[in-house]
Amino acid sequence: MKNNIKRMVSYYRPYMGTFVADMFFAFLSSIIALVIPMAVRYITSNIMVIKEEGAIDKIMLIGIGLIILVIIQFGANYFITNIGHVMGAKMEYDMRAQIFAHYQKLSFSFFDEEKVGQLMSRITSDLFDISELLHHGPENIAISLIKIVGAFVILSRISMELTLAAFALVPVMFAYAFFLNKRMKRAFKENRVKISEINSQIEDNLSGIRVVKSFANEDIENEKFKKGNDGFLSAKKNSYFFMGFFHSGMTAFTMLINIVVIMVGGILLADDAVKVPDFIAFLLYINIFTDPIKTLIDFTESFQNGYSGFERFVEILEIEPDIKDLEDAIELKDVKGDIAFEDVSFKYNDTAHRVLRHINLNVPAGAYVALVGSSGGGKTTLCSLIPRFYDVTKGRITVDGNDIRDITLKSLRNNIGIVQQDVYLFAGTVYDNIVYGKPGATKEEVIEAAKKANAHEFIMELPDGYETDIGQRGIKLSGGQKQRLSIARVFLKNPPILIFDEATSALDNESENIVKESLEKLAHNRTTFVIAHRLSTIRNAQRILVLTENGIEESGTHDELMQLNGVYAQLYKWTK
Repeated sequence: MKNNIKRMVSYYRPYMGTFVADMFFAFLSSIIALVIPMAVRYITSNIMVIKEEGAIDKIMLIGIGLIILVIIQFGANYFITNIGHVMGAKMEYDMRAQIFAHYQKLSFSFFDEEKVGQLMSRITSDLFDISELLHHGPENIAISLIKIVGAFVILSRISMELTLAAFALVPVMFAYAFFLNKRMKRAFKENRVKISEINSQIEDNLSGIRVVKSFANEDIENEKFKKGNDGFLSAKKNSYFFMGFFHSGMTAFTMLINIVVIMVGGILLADDAVKVPDFIAFLLYINIFTDPIKTLIDFTESFQNGYSGFERFVEILEIEPDIKDLEDAIELKDVKGDIAFEDVSFKYNDTAHRVLRHINLNVPAGAYVALVGSSGGGKTTLCSLIPRFYDVTKGRITVDGNDIRDITLKSLRNNIGIVQQDVYLFAGTVYDNIVYGKPGATKEEVIEAAKKANAHEFIMELPDGYETDIGQRGIKLSGGQKQRLSIARVFLKNPPILIFDEATSALDNESENIVKESLEKLAHNRTTFVIAHRLSTIRNAQRILVLTENGIEESGTHDELMQLNGVYAQLYKWTK
């Protein structure tokens, strides 16, 4: 916890000037609150000995002074509420930027295990509560301490007996709060987990809403959501159970302090041990004393919320990406595209089963290689190792003789273009999605890339041409149109190495022919790996590799493999 608190405090550093000003105005506002009961005591103590005219002038003067103080307090509170909140928002901004940048560094293996909704919770609701704590926490503590200490000093000067009576319950009250705080912390952390699960379920449902409706499974989805929602409600009930005890207990202690003061004050008044003006002032100060108690209650709740969120925030930041650049990593330049697999084996973290076993493969620059085999044979995995989406378990992969682990990730991936079956287009325009392949490209370059991908014609038929909004994930476009945009994106990138991951398998015949033509243009004079589902589309490949659980089972041209009458021949006859 100590390290987390230090880490949390470090976010104040860029805004130290604003923070100091915020604390100053909190101090000023608290001092002014302590002054008003003193004015009441002065008036009630001295009004009887001042002549009538003098009394009115004195009271008017005190009133003007108090109004000035209220105006100053107004300004102080405005600064705390406005500028102080902006400071909290800026710290939230910094943390959100930090965790988002960290997400970008994490490798595929991390995202394989995590749910998008849960990751979104850490970057939205968690950070909001953290920023509220970072803003309100210090000022709440400062205000509370100033008022409690100030009230104690003033009260002790009025009557030490009443002061001791008022503060007698304070140690018991703090012990009560400490006891419940621990339980509240656990409950609030559980809330965070349940909120993340709910967000994840909602994100999953809304992303697949068309599948839900196509199967008319709305009732099943509602039932699944009900289970998650029930878990969330249960966690909330648990946290509110302890919160109820906490709040009601603090309110009860506040009332008990007032009752004790009234009883002891009444006894002291009866014995002439305290004067009526002092007793009135004392009662006013007791309210000032109980006010910071309520502030501390609010702080305790916000602390539990904010700190549990910060713990989850830190959990993510402390996850080290398992794939990152070496300190002396080199830039990949003037790439030819020679790729070699040297005794490569691979398995995913969550399984002892090796997906790839002892793969040895040399692909010269400009070669067109097709990968075929049954599902689970490792075709996509093999291609995912080239851009280091995952690292090999054993052996090494080289590009132009350089081990890819010795190359910077950015320069390696900048030289590889990937066209997948499941095309991902971002919300925005056609232009935005093509230029993503080469940020900063000119309009002419974008249009040229679209023409090469056989996409320009259909783009110009859209309502706003290249500025047409395509909707979430390109929902307004057909499968073939989306695929051609993804190909245009890679044309614009112009990489020397290409990977086609079953890029045409989900298309109809007409769309497939158009896309196939685009892919052939793109593959010209580039080192190309094609993962094929329809074997008829790769008959002209210079080399076909048949992957099985044993590794590369067969290798050759289409005609050579058909003559072998082995695995490939059987697959071809089956898919024909």
